[in-house]
Amino acid sequence: MTSEATPAPGRVGDVRRRNLALVLGCLGPDAVASRAEIAAVSGLTKASVSSLVADLLETGLLEEVGVTRGGERGRPGVGLALNPRRGALGAEVNVDYLAVGVLDLRGQLRVHETVEASNQGRAPGDVLADLHGLAARVRDAASADGVELLGGGLAVPGIVDATSGRVATAPNLGWDDVPLADALEDLVPGTPFAAELSNEADSAALAELWYGRGRALGSYLYLSGEVGVGGGLVIGSQLFTGAGGHAGEVGHVVVDPGGRRCSCGGRGCVETVAGQEAILGAAGITGGGSTTTGRLAALTRSLDAGDDRAIRAVKRAGEALAVAVVAAARLVDLSAVVLGGHFGLLRDVLGPALDETLDDLAPGRIAAVTFSDLGASAAVTGAAGAAVRRALAAPHALLG
Repeated sequence: MTSEATPAPGRVGDVRRRNLALVLGCLGPDAVASRAEIAAVSGLTKASVSSLVADLLETGLLEEVGVTRGGERGRPGVGLALNPRRGALGAEVNVDYLAVGVLDLRGQLRVHETVEASNQGRAPGDVLADLHGLAARVRDAASADGVELLGGGLAVPGIVDATSGRVATAPNLGWDDVPLADALEDLVPGTPFAAELSNEADSAALAELWYGRGRALGSYLYLSGEVGVGGGLVIGSQLFTGAGGHAGEVGHVVVDPGGRRCSCGGRGCVETVAGQEAILGAAGITGGGSTTTGRLAALTRSLDAGDDRAIRAVKRAGEALAVAVVAAARLVDLSAVVLGGHFGLLRDVLGPALDETLDDLAPGRIAAVTFSDLGASAAVTGAAGAAVRRALAAPHALLG
């Protein structure tokens, strides 16, 4: 009799499901391998791999791409790769813009569109109506490009409950307890995998892990410069969100106890110094009807011209970020930081100020400070990338 401590053998169907995902796991976004190579890596027999590959070709997740030199005795084998004609949609709601993109299975952002919008204080229904209009255009563009969607994701700058599809709080948007389950369903109608909700900085941090600078780091703190300052914490190549999903909220680490009130209700948080509005205000770059993009361009021109006020504002932001980074590094034993969002635009001034303050406060503690190459597409890429990974982990759902 089988004891409770000894698990019963899995059903044949369960084993095949796991093996389908195992085969896909042998192929990264830009990898090409033969059936023989996959068998060698996975430990499965060549006959099993051939049968599994036949099913995966049927799902459209794999495609044959010519020959490789992985066959026996030097004979070429037929190459297999993830199919770029399958993908997922990622969307982002932020304070001053909406963005939607489609990422294919090879990690290429095939379509990406951003629209500036003043979403702070707007009714969630109005914001989502605009987002769905943008998503429809992007879906049409992806279809015209030959990409079939498998699912999607939505990233917002706040605390979210992914299980219920609810935004608990997004202070910079003015949202509290906002249900988004219906909005998620409408984002990618008719796809085999449902869209899921995520925090914007967490999605960007994962995009770095899967497609960006994080691949070489494994453990790092991601900092996103927007109207607020978002943070995502990756430890051992896994996103760490904490028991309540609040981990990584570096934007609300206090760096100036006597400073300005923050949107979170606290005082002197990082984002009151290093957030977009804080830097622009301190630099003397006022609205005047300009878009956020226009104001940031004006800031970079001021920096290039050597404007003292602009330089001081950006340096102060770098110093504040360093204080928060050191606190986080001491608590969770991190030695690397990736900066995205508007921080990338300011790297020539912000980077040296950050490095200098890190060296002063924690000499030798932070081994790597790097700026993201994903730019404004990071959160969209991460939201879509998570949907891609859900599909690759459950390919059996695509079989008839």
